[in-house]
Amino acid sequence: MKAKNCLIFGGTGNIGKSLIRKLAKNNFKVTIVTRNLHQKGNFIKTQANAGYIEIIEANPFDVDQISKIFKKADICINLVGILYESSKNTFHNIHVNFASFLAELCKENNLDQFIHLSALGLEDANDSEYAKSKILGEKKIREIFPKSTILKPSVVFSVDDNFTTTFMTLLNRLPVFPIYYEGKTKFTPIHRSDLTDLILHIVKSEITEKTVECVGPEVITFKDIIQNLLNLIDKKRLILPMPLFAGKIVARIMELTPKPLLTRDQLKLLSYDNVISNKYESNSSLGVPPKKFFLEEVKKYSFMWKDGGQFSTEKYLED
Repeated sequence: MKAKNCLIFGGTGNIGKSLIRKLAKNNFKVTIVTRNLHQKGNFIKTQANAGYIEIIEANPFDVDQISKIFKKADICINLVGILYESSKNTFHNIHVNFASFLAELCKENNLDQFIHLSALGLEDANDSEYAKSKILGEKKIREIFPKSTILKPSVVFSVDDNFTTTFMTLLNRLPVFPIYYEGKTKFTPIHRSDLTDLILHIVKSEITEKTVECVGPEVITFKDIIQNLLNLIDKKRLILPMPLFAGKIVARIMELTPKPLLTRDQLKLLSYDNVISNKYESNSSLGVPPKKFFLEEVKKYSFMWKDGGQFSTEKYLED
Protein backbone atom coordinates (compact mmCIF):
# COMPACT_ATOMS: atom_id res chain seq x y z
CA MET A 1 0.00 0.00 0.00
CA LYS A 2 1.38 3.40 -1.02
CA ALA A 3 2.33 5.62 1.93
CA LYS A 4 0.19 8.74 2.10
CA ASN A 5 1.89 12.12 1.82
CA CYS A 6 1.11 14.67 4.53
CA LEU A 7 1.74 18.26 3.47
CA ILE A 8 2.35 20.43 6.56
CA PHE A 9 2.38 24.20 6.84
CA GLY A 10 3.89 25.46 10.09
CA GLY A 11 5.82 22.24 10.48
CA THR A 12 8.94 23.91 11.89
CA GLY A 13 7.14 25.15 15.00
CA ASN A 14 6.58 23.65 18.45
CA ILE A 15 3.68 21.38 17.43
CA GLY A 16 5.02 20.59 13.97
CA LYS A 17 8.31 19.08 15.15
CA SER A 18 6.52 16.58 17.36
CA LEU A 19 3.94 15.76 14.70
CA ILE A 20 6.56 15.09 12.02
CA ARG A 21 8.25 12.46 14.18
CA LYS A 22 4.98 10.65 14.88
CA LEU A 23 3.76 10.70 11.28
CA ALA A 24 7.06 9.40 9.90
CA LYS A 25 7.24 6.72 12.59
CA ASN A 26 3.83 5.53 11.40
CA ASN A 27 4.99 5.34 7.76
CA PHE A 28 3.48 8.57 6.48
CA LYS A 29 5.62 10.63 4.15
CA VAL A 30 5.85 14.26 5.20
CA THR A 31 6.41 17.37 3.11
CA ILE A 32 7.28 20.54 5.02
CA VAL A 33 6.99 23.99 3.47
CA THR A 34 9.30 26.62 4.97
CA ARG A 35 10.33 30.12 3.98
CA ASN A 36 13.94 29.55 5.04
CA LEU A 37 15.45 26.16 4.32
CA HIS A 38 18.92 27.11 5.59
CA GLN A 39 17.69 28.20 9.03
CA LYS A 40 15.28 25.37 9.74
CA GLY A 41 15.84 22.63 7.20
CA ASN A 42 18.77 20.86 8.80
CA PHE A 43 16.97 20.40 12.11
CA ILE A 44 13.79 19.10 10.45
CA LYS A 45 15.79 16.47 8.58
CA THR A 46 16.78 14.91 11.90
CA GLN A 47 13.14 14.26 12.88
CA ALA A 48 12.78 11.07 10.81
CA ASN A 49 14.67 8.47 8.81
CA ALA A 50 15.87 9.33 5.33
CA GLY A 51 13.15 9.19 2.69
CA TYR A 52 10.26 10.15 4.96
CA ILE A 53 10.73 13.93 4.95
CA GLU A 54 10.86 16.37 2.06
CA ILE A 55 11.55 20.02 2.84
CA ILE A 56 10.54 22.64 0.30
CA GLU A 57 11.57 26.28 0.48
CA ALA A 58 8.72 28.39 -0.81
CA ASN A 59 6.63 31.46 -0.18
CA PRO A 60 3.41 29.97 1.22
CA PHE A 61 1.40 32.74 -0.47
CA ASP A 62 2.85 32.04 -3.93
CA VAL A 63 -0.03 30.41 -5.81
CA ASP A 64 2.13 28.81 -8.51
CA GLN A 65 4.69 27.35 -6.09
CA ILE A 66 2.19 25.98 -3.60
CA SER A 67 -0.22 24.64 -6.24
CA LYS A 68 2.52 22.38 -7.61
CA ILE A 69 3.28 21.00 -4.14
CA PHE A 70 -0.37 20.07 -3.58
CA LYS A 71 -0.39 17.75 -6.61
CA LYS A 72 1.61 15.12 -4.66
CA ALA A 73 -0.28 15.50 -1.38
CA ASP A 74 -3.01 13.31 0.11
CA ILE A 75 -3.48 15.22 3.36
CA CYS A 76 -2.89 18.86 4.24
CA ILE A 77 -2.27 20.02 7.83
CA ASN A 78 -2.24 23.74 8.62
CA LEU A 79 -0.51 24.68 11.88
CA VAL A 80 0.12 28.31 10.92
CA GLY A 81 -1.11 31.02 13.27
CA ILE A 82 0.00 34.29 14.86
CA LEU A 83 -0.65 35.79 18.31
CA TYR A 84 0.01 39.41 17.35
CA GLU A 85 -0.10 41.43 14.16
CA SER A 86 2.77 43.10 12.34
CA SER A 87 3.11 45.25 9.24
CA LYS A 88 3.62 42.07 7.18
CA ASN A 89 1.17 39.69 8.83
CA THR A 90 -2.34 40.56 9.96
CA PHE A 91 -4.79 38.25 11.70
CA HIS A 92 -7.11 38.36 8.68
CA ASN A 93 -4.34 37.57 6.22
CA ILE A 94 -3.02 34.54 8.15
CA HIS A 95 -6.15 33.12 9.80
CA VAL A 96 -8.65 33.83 7.00
CA ASN A 97 -6.96 34.43 3.65
CA PHE A 98 -4.18 31.87 4.00
CA ALA A 99 -6.44 29.21 5.52
CA SER A 100 -8.98 29.76 2.73
CA PHE A 101 -6.21 29.52 0.14
CA LEU A 102 -5.19 26.10 1.46
CA ALA A 103 -8.81 24.93 1.58
CA GLU A 104 -9.26 25.94 -2.07
CA LEU A 105 -6.20 23.89 -3.06
CA CYS A 106 -7.47 20.92 -1.06
CA LYS A 107 -10.71 21.14 -3.00
CA GLU A 108 -9.03 21.54 -6.39
CA ASN A 109 -6.76 18.55 -5.79
CA ASN A 110 -9.43 16.43 -4.10
CA LEU A 111 -7.34 15.73 -1.01
CA ASP A 112 -8.48 13.12 1.47
CA GLN A 113 -8.20 15.39 4.52
CA PHE A 114 -7.58 18.98 5.53
CA ILE A 115 -6.72 19.42 9.22
CA HIS A 116 -6.70 23.03 10.39
CA LEU A 117 -5.50 24.29 13.77
CA SER A 118 -7.70 27.01 15.26
CA ALA A 119 -8.12 27.81 18.97
CA LEU A 120 -10.43 27.12 21.90
CA GLY A 121 -12.93 29.45 23.57
CA LEU A 122 -13.25 32.12 20.90
CA GLU A 123 -16.96 32.11 20.08
CA ASP A 124 -17.90 34.75 22.67
CA ALA A 125 -14.82 36.95 22.26
CA ASN A 126 -16.46 39.41 19.86
CA ASP A 127 -14.20 42.26 20.96
CA SER A 128 -10.99 40.45 19.95
CA GLU A 129 -9.64 40.75 16.42
CA TYR A 130 -7.68 37.52 16.91
CA ALA A 131 -10.81 35.62 17.89
CA LYS A 132 -12.91 37.07 15.09
CA SER A 133 -10.29 36.17 12.48
CA LYS A 134 -10.01 32.60 13.79
CA ILE A 135 -13.79 32.08 13.76
CA LEU A 136 -14.13 33.59 10.27
CA GLY A 137 -11.29 31.37 9.06
CA GLU A 138 -13.11 28.28 10.37
CA LYS A 139 -16.31 29.37 8.60
CA LYS A 140 -14.56 29.97 5.27
CA ILE A 141 -12.78 26.62 5.42
CA ARG A 142 -16.05 24.80 6.05
CA GLU A 143 -17.69 26.56 3.10
CA ILE A 144 -14.83 25.78 0.71
CA PHE A 145 -13.85 22.25 1.78
CA PRO A 146 -16.56 20.61 3.92
CA LYS A 147 -14.38 17.54 4.59
CA SER A 148 -12.11 19.69 6.78
CA THR A 149 -11.39 18.82 10.40
CA ILE A 150 -10.91 21.86 12.63
CA LEU A 151 -8.98 21.49 15.88
CA LYS A 152 -9.56 23.97 18.70
CA PRO A 153 -6.84 23.48 21.34
CA SER A 154 -6.47 25.28 24.62
CA VAL A 155 -2.99 26.60 25.46
CA VAL A 156 -0.41 24.10 24.15
CA PHE A 157 2.61 23.64 26.40
CA SER A 158 5.95 21.80 26.13
CA VAL A 159 9.65 22.37 26.57
CA ASP A 160 9.69 24.35 23.28
CA ASP A 161 6.56 26.45 23.83
CA ASN A 162 6.17 30.23 24.03
CA PHE A 163 3.88 29.96 27.04
CA THR A 164 5.50 28.31 30.06
CA THR A 165 9.02 29.18 28.93
CA THR A 166 8.20 32.87 28.54
CA PHE A 167 6.48 33.07 31.91
CA MET A 168 9.30 31.25 33.71
CA THR A 169 11.79 33.67 32.15
CA LEU A 170 9.74 36.66 33.31
CA LEU A 171 9.21 35.20 36.78
CA ASN A 172 12.94 34.59 37.05
CA ARG A 173 13.72 38.24 36.31
CA LEU A 174 10.84 40.34 37.66
CA PRO A 175 10.39 40.99 41.39
CA VAL A 176 6.68 41.67 40.83
CA PHE A 177 4.40 39.87 38.38
CA PRO A 178 1.18 41.63 37.31
CA ILE A 179 -2.01 39.67 36.65
CA TYR A 180 -5.29 40.86 35.20
CA TYR A 181 -8.91 39.97 35.95
CA GLU A 182 -7.58 38.82 39.37
CA GLY A 183 -6.04 35.81 37.63
CA LYS A 184 -9.42 34.04 37.59
CA THR A 185 -9.43 33.19 33.87
CA LYS A 186 -9.61 29.41 33.45
CA PHE A 187 -7.43 27.35 31.11
CA THR A 188 -7.26 23.67 30.18
CA PRO A 189 -3.65 23.42 28.96
CA ILE A 190 -2.89 20.51 26.66
CA HIS A 191 0.58 19.05 26.25
CA ARG A 192 2.03 19.06 22.75
CA SER A 193 2.34 15.26 22.83
CA ASP A 194 -1.37 14.82 23.60
CA LEU A 195 -2.32 17.16 20.77
CA THR A 196 -0.07 15.46 18.22
CA ASP A 197 -1.37 12.05 19.34
CA LEU A 198 -4.83 13.33 18.45
CA ILE A 199 -3.72 14.62 15.03
CA LEU A 200 -2.05 11.28 14.29
CA HIS A 201 -5.26 9.46 15.28
CA ILE A 202 -7.32 11.70 12.98
CA VAL A 203 -4.95 11.04 10.07
CA LYS A 204 -4.77 7.27 10.64
CA SER A 205 -8.53 6.93 11.17
CA GLU A 206 -9.28 9.15 8.15
CA ILE A 207 -11.61 11.33 10.22
CA THR A 208 -13.22 14.22 8.35
CA GLU A 209 -15.93 16.86 8.80
CA LYS A 210 -15.29 17.33 12.51
CA THR A 211 -14.70 20.24 14.86
CA VAL A 212 -12.73 19.02 17.86
CA GLU A 213 -12.03 20.81 21.13
CA CYS A 214 -8.60 19.76 22.38
CA VAL A 215 -8.04 20.07 26.13
CA GLY A 216 -5.81 18.74 28.86
CA PRO A 217 -6.98 16.72 31.86
CA GLU A 218 -7.40 19.66 34.26
CA VAL A 219 -8.82 23.16 34.57
CA ILE A 220 -6.36 25.69 36.01
CA THR A 221 -6.79 29.42 36.66
CA PHE A 222 -4.18 31.81 35.34
CA LYS A 223 -3.14 32.71 38.88
CA ASP A 224 -2.62 29.03 39.73
CA ILE A 225 -0.53 28.57 36.58
CA ILE A 226 1.77 31.40 37.64
CA GLN A 227 1.98 30.12 41.21
CA ASN A 228 2.78 26.61 39.99
CA LEU A 229 5.57 27.95 37.79
CA LEU A 230 7.00 29.94 40.70
CA ASN A 231 7.02 26.82 42.85
CA LEU A 232 8.74 24.82 40.12
CA ILE A 233 11.59 27.29 39.72
CA ASP A 234 11.90 27.88 43.48
CA LYS A 235 11.18 31.59 43.33
CA LYS A 236 9.07 33.90 45.46
CA ARG A 237 7.51 36.84 43.71
CA LEU A 238 4.74 39.29 44.50
CA ILE A 239 1.74 38.44 42.29
CA LEU A 240 0.03 41.79 41.93
CA PRO A 241 -3.53 42.18 40.57
CA MET A 242 -3.53 45.11 38.15
CA PRO A 243 -6.49 47.25 37.06
CA LEU A 244 -7.52 46.93 33.44
CA PHE A 245 -6.67 50.54 32.52
CA ALA A 246 -3.08 49.98 33.67
CA GLY A 247 -2.93 46.77 31.61
CA LYS A 248 -4.03 48.65 28.50
CA ILE A 249 -1.25 51.19 28.98
CA VAL A 250 1.36 48.45 29.44
CA ALA A 251 0.03 46.55 26.40
CA ARG A 252 0.09 49.67 24.23
CA ILE A 253 3.76 50.23 25.13
CA MET A 254 4.64 46.56 24.52
CA GLU A 255 3.00 46.71 21.09
CA LEU A 256 5.84 49.03 20.02
CA THR A 257 8.34 46.15 20.39
CA PRO A 258 9.01 43.63 17.56
CA LYS A 259 7.69 40.67 19.60
CA PRO A 260 5.26 42.04 22.22
CA LEU A 261 4.71 39.95 25.34
CA LEU A 262 1.25 41.47 25.72
CA THR A 263 -1.10 43.28 23.34
CA ARG A 264 -4.41 44.99 23.93
CA ASP A 265 -6.10 42.27 21.90
CA GLN A 266 -4.56 39.55 24.09
CA LEU A 267 -5.71 41.47 27.14
CA LYS A 268 -9.28 41.22 25.83
CA LEU A 269 -8.90 37.47 25.29
CA LEU A 270 -7.77 37.04 28.90
CA SER A 271 -11.26 37.99 30.05
CA TYR A 272 -12.71 34.79 28.53
CA ASP A 273 -12.28 31.31 29.99
CA ASN A 274 -10.33 28.93 27.78
CA VAL A 275 -12.27 25.76 28.58
CA ILE A 276 -14.29 23.13 26.76
CA SER A 277 -17.77 24.21 25.63
CA ASN A 278 -19.17 20.72 24.87
CA LYS A 279 -20.64 22.12 21.64
CA TYR A 280 -18.32 19.94 19.58
CA GLU A 281 -16.45 16.65 19.73
CA SER A 282 -13.45 16.52 22.06
CA ASN A 283 -10.15 14.67 22.02
CA SER A 284 -11.60 12.35 24.69
CA SER A 285 -14.80 11.63 22.75
CA LEU A 286 -12.64 10.68 19.75
CA GLY A 287 -10.86 8.12 21.90
CA VAL A 288 -7.65 10.06 22.55
CA PRO A 289 -7.95 11.36 26.15
CA PRO A 290 -5.15 13.59 27.46
CA LYS A 291 -2.51 11.88 29.56
CA LYS A 292 -0.12 14.61 30.59
CA PHE A 293 -0.72 16.92 33.57
CA PHE A 294 0.60 20.46 33.61
CA LEU A 295 2.65 20.39 36.81
CA GLU A 296 4.19 16.97 36.16
CA GLU A 297 5.32 17.86 32.64
CA VAL A 298 6.62 21.37 33.25
CA LYS A 299 8.63 20.02 36.18
CA LYS A 300 10.70 18.02 33.69
CA TYR A 301 12.16 21.12 32.07
CA SER A 302 11.73 23.84 34.72
CA PHE A 303 15.30 23.18 35.96
CA MET A 304 16.53 25.53 33.21
CA TRP A 305 15.11 28.46 35.19
CA LYS A 306 16.35 27.32 38.59
CA ASP A 307 19.48 28.48 40.34
CA GLY A 308 21.97 25.70 39.65
CA GLY A 309 20.18 24.55 36.50
CA GLN A 310 20.09 20.81 35.91
CA PHE A 311 21.95 20.13 39.15
CA SER A 312 19.08 21.56 41.19
CA THR A 313 16.75 18.67 40.41
CA GLU A 314 16.88 14.92 39.83
CA LYS A 315 14.15 14.64 37.20
CA TYR A 316 14.46 16.98 34.31
CA LEU A 317 14.15 15.01 31.08
CA GLU A 318 11.04 15.33 28.94
CA ASP A 319 9.75 12.12 27.48
